[in-house]
Amino acid sequence: MVSSVQQPYLSPQAYLDWEPLQCDRYEYIDGEVYAMVGGTLPHSEIAVNLTALLKNHLRGKGCRVLGSNDRGKWELTPYAQGDDIYLSSVDLRFPMEQLYDDVDLAESPTAESSLA
Repeated sequence: MVSSVQQPYLSPQAYLDWEPLQCDRYEYIDGEVYAMVGGTLPHSEIAVNLTALLKNHLRGKGCRVLGSNDRGKWELTPYAQGDDIYLSSVDLRFPMEQLYDDVDLAESPTAESSLA
């Protein structure tokens, strides 16, 4: 008989409080936390799309945009298809679909390892 360990549900706020204290990077999916061994192609493409949007918006304004894995303050804000995203700190508004431009989410593997 094979048994599996059921991970307790973790609220989004509990994850956001816990994750900055960790040495490793984790991914939060529907209340479960998964160790991130490396980024996926879709994740990298979405990050590049966001970096490009920020770079174009901030060009000539004396700001630098860095594509880094450093940790800054993350705030959970739910969006739905068709919504605009507004980044108040830099006064940038764009359709959510721009983040997913040319991204094939089918390329993202299922997370295989979870937080014990």
